[in-house]
Amino acid sequence: MRKPLNLINKQVIHKSFGKGSIINQTDTCIEISFKTGRKKFIFPDAFDGFLTLIDEHAAESVEKVIQHMEHERKQQELAFEEEYARQRREEQLIVLRERLLRNHKRHPKSQAAFWCKSDDIDKIFTDWRVFTGVIKSGMNEGKPNKPVRLGKTSACLLTAREPRTSEKQRRIIGAFMVDDHFVGQLCEDGYIPSNPEYRLRLTDEESKKMLFWNYYINEKYPDRTTWNTGVYRYFDNVWMAQILRDIVSIKEDPGEKELARDFFEHFCKVNHINENELPEPGGTLKRL
Repeated sequence: MRKPLNLINKQVIHKSFGKGSIINQTDTCIEISFKTGRKKFIFPDAFDGFLTLIDEHAAESVEKVIQHMEHERKQQELAFEEEYARQRREEQLIVLRERLLRNHKRHPKSQAAFWCKSDDIDKIFTDWRVFTGVIKSGMNEGKPNKPVRLGKTSACLLTAREPRTSEKQRRIIGAFMVDDHFVGQLCEDGYIPSNPEYRLRLTDEESKKMLFWNYYINEKYPDRTTWNTGVYRYFDNVWMAQILRDIVSIKEDPGEKELARDFFEHFCKVNHINENELPEPGGTLKRL
């Protein structure tokens, strides 16, 4: 904190009133006695062109005060400009998000299956969001992956497999619809939030009945069940509908079964899928 500057009895010269003496001082005002009478001035502004202190040491101290106040003013202006720019960016982002939401086009493969590591599963189901991982190479190395296909019609499928088991044993452990306001193209932090109305977690017994490779097939290598790299992969909207339909069928608790049914019907509606015309799953395991 800056020590208050005492200028009482200091001699000054004013361009119009001549020589005078400071007789009173506050943080923002000084009073000076001239031959013509007493005058009040704004402090320290008056020393920036109108008043001159005769005492050089006092003059240097006042100059430092003026410089300090000028620095603070510039800092305030900079903070104001930065805040204004931030608000403008937020406004532009809102407009862009609303436009992208209005013009959202369903990609035939706009669902994402995630490989959930065992250490992360509890947190995923607590926070009900998943992380897309980071880019491994190139100019954007280290930045979060941007799930550009995902939007309000997308679901995230949560999968896992036990240690020392084959990839064929990858199980579906849960799923959620993406938050209605989420736009994958604008995702900077790599986190995909869930829609609070449409969330499912499977029990261990239920997940054993829901093998991921019964539904998923790598079209380039249809006979392989391999997940070599990457936290997530896109997959077909119809496959997601098949998965949700089968989750409904295995749920025994009436409340959870109703929730699963609501999820399934909502998913089919927003993705323009006729649930009565869904084919049977044709994943890799079904073809072997």
